[in-house]
Amino acid sequence: MLEKFNVVRVRFHIEEKQVLVIQGWKYEMEAEDRLTVTLDGRELPWNMKKYDGMEVRQRYMIYDLGIEEEYFLYVALPENFHHSQELAVNAGGQPVFQKKVSALLKQQQELDLFVEQTVLEKGTCYIKGWAASATSVTVRAFGPGGRELPAETSWHERRDVAQVYRETDSLKDAGFEITLPHHGLAQVWLEFSNGSRRTRVKVPVMTTFLFENVMGSSYLGKGMRFLQRHGMKEFCTRTMQVLMQKSAPQGDYEKYRRAVTPTEEELFRQRRENWRQKPLFSIVVPLYKTPEKYLQQLVDSIQSQTYENWELCLSDGSGAPSPLEPYLGKLEQREKRVKVIRHETPLKISDNTNAAIQRASGDYIVFADHDDLLTEDALYECALALQKHPQTELIYSDEDKISMNGKRYFEPHFKSDYNPDLLCSMNYFCHLVVVKRTLLEKTGLLDGAFDGAQDYDFVLRCTEHTRNIHHIPKVLYHWRAHENSTAENPESKRYAFEAGKRAIEAHYARRNLPAKVEMGEYPGLYRTVWQWQEQPLISILIPNKDHTQDLQKCIQSIEKTSTYRNYEFIIIENNSELQETFAYYKKLEEENEKARVVCWEGGFNFSAINNFGAEFANGEYLLLLNNDTEMINPDCLWQLLGYCMREDVGVVGARLYYEDNTIQHAGVVIGFGGIAGHTFIGFDRQANGYFSRIICAQDYSAVTAACMMTKKSVFLQAGGMTEELVVAFNDIDYCMKVRELGKLVVYNPYAQLYHYESKSRGLEDSPEKQERYYKEMKYFVTKWKEYMDRGDPYYNPNLTLSKADFSLKQV
Repeated sequence: MLEKFNVVRVRFHIEEKQVLVIQGWKYEMEAEDRLTVTLDGRELPWNMKKYDGMEVRQRYMIYDLGIEEEYFLYVALPENFHHSQELAVNAGGQPVFQKKVSALLKQQQELDLFVEQTVLEKGTCYIKGWAASATSVTVRAFGPGGRELPAETSWHERRDVAQVYRETDSLKDAGFEITLPHHGLAQVWLEFSNGSRRTRVKVPVMTTFLFENVMGSSYLGKGMRFLQRHGMKEFCTRTMQVLMQKSAPQGDYEKYRRAVTPTEEELFRQRRENWRQKPLFSIVVPLYKTPEKYLQQLVDSIQSQTYENWELCLSDGSGAPSPLEPYLGKLEQREKRVKVIRHETPLKISDNTNAAIQRASGDYIVFADHDDLLTEDALYECALALQKHPQTELIYSDEDKISMNGKRYFEPHFKSDYNPDLLCSMNYFCHLVVVKRTLLEKTGLLDGAFDGAQDYDFVLRCTEHTRNIHHIPKVLYHWRAHENSTAENPESKRYAFEAGKRAIEAHYARRNLPAKVEMGEYPGLYRTVWQWQEQPLISILIPNKDHTQDLQKCIQSIEKTSTYRNYEFIIIENNSELQETFAYYKKLEEENEKARVVCWEGGFNFSAINNFGAEFANGEYLLLLNNDTEMINPDCLWQLLGYCMREDVGVVGARLYYEDNTIQHAGVVIGFGGIAGHTFIGFDRQANGYFSRIICAQDYSAVTAACMMTKKSVFLQAGGMTEELVVAFNDIDYCMKVRELGKLVVYNPYAQLYHYESKSRGLEDSPEKQERYYKEMKYFVTKWKEYMDRGDPYYNPNLTLSKADFSLKQV
């Protein structure tokens, strides 16, 4: 949800270590909404500077809110601030940002830096990024076992970095390029130091996931043959050359669109297609005082279709006398496939559309707005989909937006396949939607009670009568973006979003699901809050080896934070070596009646350890939880349990953050990097992601077991976790097994935790560990070959697999 003051970054002044810099922007913040910074509730003095200009607008374009001003707060921290617990930023008396002092103390000793790109070329590794410092920075590189590597660093100016670190004119050239020889290493560690601050970062050199694209299984075979012929060193080099190709940003959409739009030769071929069956498509369009030039363009786009078995049903709800009558009269005369329905009195949108539907005689009903455009191949692609999948009853496609003058195409929406929980978070079907007549007859016409979101209510009702839903991952529809349309100005139709909320609530009511719906963080987004009466026991399984401070923080965050209280802790001890660990276990069991420690006697095997722990679980629901996590929101367990209690759901995952408030997990896509990977990794905590998918509940192929809730009955039915997968891919494999049982895997962004990641197990930094990883990777890819060949249904083949940001793939 947008705050009155949105904190983008909290860091320390690069010259004065006792000064904290808070960067952010305002949203509907009134003069009386006083801004304060507090340390354990005590106000701290601060100075503010405001900046605007082109650089600011460009920096905040991702929020799509027209932000033109940013603010920097400079806060002088007291000398003894390390004795405090929490720093908070408040606007209008409400906290908008909180951070633990322990995290600030760690940050105070570190340099601000970012590794942007790693490139392999002819045996040399180039690592590029930036580091902010007012004094000279030295860089050292280390390989496995702490062996220092020969590395050269060159520095250059970075004006974009200087725009953020405005507090000094002494910023040294911040951009760096590190050059070092590549010897088949999986990763290197870089140490940056300016004398007073030091940061050590791990940089993947050979990506964790080894194949650029498993959409075709031939990639696995090719990779293995290359490995056998050329050895690991050349294999790693070749893999990184492929994987590190820069994916196309969304700004390159015009270039991408030109590359994938059918050629004239292809359109000519489509017109000559020999169809086994030629269903009639009835395109229904409600008109209301439509500007004639836009209506003409819509009609032109329909008459240009390469599939010709269509009719156009135009219902003119303008009322008499209609300004459209001269045009419509001429159109009827020259195009026999056009039907015009005239009305003496003005009609609302549902009644107007229904009038067109009732005149339609086609096998399939196609919905279109009066000022938008269909691509020339739109109906062809629909007919082709029906020929390949004759059981299909509902089709939807990808779409983009078109400017008012028709010259610019932008904001392509490359969608997930049918995703019922995403559909209850937003109407992502939108355009183009095609419905089989028999399904429409079961569903009913549009309901005027939901005018403004009548199409949303309609598709939700359709999904209650069929699962034969087909997504065409191609842009077949251009949505006209103008100032009064929800396409560009969502605030202009607030009533439509209220109607959308009621439509989802009605959908849940018809399915006998106890839920209320709230507005999401932006107009057009919705949040489901489950209202189950039962409060079943949750068994929280936490594997642990030593690291009692992490374990204690994890447990205490639940005990002190969670408003859901019916849970038990099962600590799965595995191979701890420190006596203090066992002393902690004893104290924990004595003082916490909810906690029990069970001892795993075998070697480390994440799957086997969790399977072992599950045997002791008394709960109906299992929460697999890493010991290096920390719960953030009090209703976190409620959020996980709410979805998991649904009959059709088998697994629920959470939104996880790194300690620096960037995203560590927001769902898993099969195919990222060649195998699987977390979505939106490294994005800012405030970001909403591609079409808001960071902040919407939705279905994914998998989620991470760092925090993963599942029904115990489903866990047993799936055979638990696969013990051949000792470390890698076991959580993804489990989710895939659950999906094979016909259950959904849900990502709920409203369950939020910090994940400090891999503290217990250590790094994949030895030949033995890397060999085990490759073995598990091969096992996973072989097992799920057919699924990976098809591609992840919750992603889109137009988007890249080499980055996690949902950007366009290269063409």
